[in-house]
Amino acid sequence: MKKIILMGRSECGKTTLRQALKGDTIHYHKTQYINHFDVVIDTPGEYAETNRLGRALALYAYEADVVGLLINADEPYSLFPPCVTACSTRPVIGIVTQIDSPTGDPDQAERWLRLSGCETVFRVSSYTGEGIWQILDYLRDPGDVLPWDKDEAEKPRKILSTKFADEEEKE
Repeated sequence: MKKIILMGRSECGKTTLRQALKGDTIHYHKTQYINHFDVVIDTPGEYAETNRLGRALALYAYEADVVGLLINADEPYSLFPPCVTACSTRPVIGIVTQIDSPTGDPDQAERWLRLSGCETVFRVSSYTGEGIWQILDYLRDPGDVLPWDKDEAEKPRKILSTKFADEEEKE
């Protein structure tokens, strides 16, 4: 399976997406440093938001096969400049997160990702599972056997906590 690095501003859903891609229970966790998991590199949003720390993202991108730029559907602006994907030596995909947000505008987020140079854009909800299978299928190499199928990947996740309520439990 191809290794992906997830980049985006704070609270855009990188860690939650990582949990959903692995089939884990969703629980709020603030990423403080770059975390390497099996096939996902999870990065803190502050790295993308800060000039000096942003250089580390360029270095860590070399350890991935695919770069994933994330914008959530509620974003008031895009963190990524136009045509930024030209700076990468890896394929860059766009991922619109939180598409189930009632106040979100996934179409605007997708336009921003396309403007930044992403030719492939996925729309996902880590909570409901919508779009998770498409990303897994994109990352799958020929011959890879995933431990779950499409139905399992796209079913709603168990949510222990969110950034809004620690003890909230949803099914």
